[in-house]
Amino acid sequence: MRIRSQARNRLLTAAVLCASLALTACNDRQSDLAVQRLKDWFNSIKPESMLLRGLTPGVTTEAQIRDQMGRPETERDFPSGAKRLEYPRGPAGLKTFMVDIGPDGRLKAITQVLTAANFAKIHAGMSEDEVRELLGKPSEIAVYPLKPETVWSWHWFEGGVDQDAYFNVHFAPDGLVYTTSRSDVIRGR
Repeated sequence: MRIRSQARNRLLTAAVLCASLALTACNDRQSDLAVQRLKDWFNSIKPESMLLRGLTPGVTTEAQIRDQMGRPETERDFPSGAKRLEYPRGPAGLKTFMVDIGPDGRLKAITQVLTAANFAKIHAGMSEDEVRELLGKPSEIAVYPLKPETVWSWHWFEGGVDQDAYFNVHFAPDGLVYTTSRSDVIRGR
């Protein structure tokens, strides 16, 4: 545990040093952009305990959520005035959080959507947008022109012996789901 903490501190120190060097050669606009990129990077690797700390339904505002969690991958606006912000946890992350904000601009709920229960909701005939709204951004997208199909995959924490796996959604050429599958994570030797 101590080694991880030391490595994390070295990484953070290196990031701050690089940011400082980059900012010294920038004008104000460039430095603001560099600072935002650094914040986005840090938020993408921020531990969940820091990412979700103190966010309280009915109390926390949208501005506070964005300040703490960073820029969402996707933002959906609903006719009621409510919003849903999507936060996938890195390219190989095992979780995706959907943050629901009510019409009053306050947090309603935070849901981790990469679950067996959500995967069970995927059915033949769903559109790509419907799947994306339910599960968020896929970890991988593969196009198989000879089959022909497109497969979206989400890396998720399955539990059991292997712990993590991929949930796959197969789309026909018309962009509609025709089946789903599960695959193992291939590990190096």
